[in-house]
Amino acid sequence: MKVILNENIESLGHIGDVVKVAPGYARNYLIPKKLAVVATEGNAKALEHAKRQMAYKKNKSLEAAKNLGAKLEALSIVLSHRAGEEGKLFGAVTNMEIASFLKTNGFDIDRKNIVLADAIKHTGEFSVTVKIHPEVTATLKVTVAAA
Repeated sequence: MKVILNENIESLGHIGDVVKVAPGYARNYLIPKKLAVVATEGNAKALEHAKRQMAYKKNKSLEAAKNLGAKLEALSIVLSHRAGEEGKLFGAVTNMEIASFLKTNGFDIDRKNIVLADAIKHTGEFSVTVKIHPEVTATLKVTVAAA
């Protein structure tokens, strides 16, 4: 089944792309969540007009993502946890904890967009990657201190 994407979907494509997907995926997920519309003749004609609007929307979201990335890179996160000898934490710092810290500071970042190879289990400074946009990533400085 061919659909036209209304939003950027990492595994499928970008806004305005016509992609072929399984019919169940389109009917049960993409179309109800308004992430895509069926690629009919009428929608294909409307796509030409919508592509100009989508290009504007894409450029605007890219610009907003770059601004957000610059703000995030300037931010330094300090988290305190109970730690044992040699700086080993009781527990771990996860992407969910980083996301809640960002939310309290006014940044609405989903925890799934915060990339940690493994949970942070020691005190010290760490670099954490945040996927803001498919073309924009930011690096956060996270400092974990013993409480």
